[in-house]
Amino acid sequence: MSTSVTLGCVALDCPEPYRLADFYGKLLGWKLDPDSDDEWVTLVNPDGGAGLSFQRDPDYRPSTWPSNERPQMLHLDFTVEDLDAEHERTMRLGARLLDDKPDTFRVYADPDGHPFCLCAC
Repeated sequence: MSTSVTLGCVALDCPEPYRLADFYGKLLGWKLDPDSDDEWVTLVNPDGGAGLSFQRDPDYRPSTWPSNERPQMLHLDFTVEDLDAEHERTMRLGARLLDDKPDTFRVYADPDGHPFCLCAC
């Protein structure tokens, strides 16, 4: 079956879109879409795939993962070759380590508390 639906972006709610876009832009090496504004900021995927966007939500409350008090709605997985090197860089950018027990991936929270993983799987 053919479809005309494509994934344009993944959008994360947050209190300060430019601040969170700066974190992920540095993590991924992606640039801001020049049409971004204070309410909706987009990072452009340089490979032409789906972008990553950040939508202002003044009432945003982060996930409490691994607790289910406020469960995560989704999480992002990023593939890396050198887990230890990327761990150090990710922590310097402002991530918070949530779980480092698995051998092939680590779970973090971004500066606004969204869970994401670095995967060397």
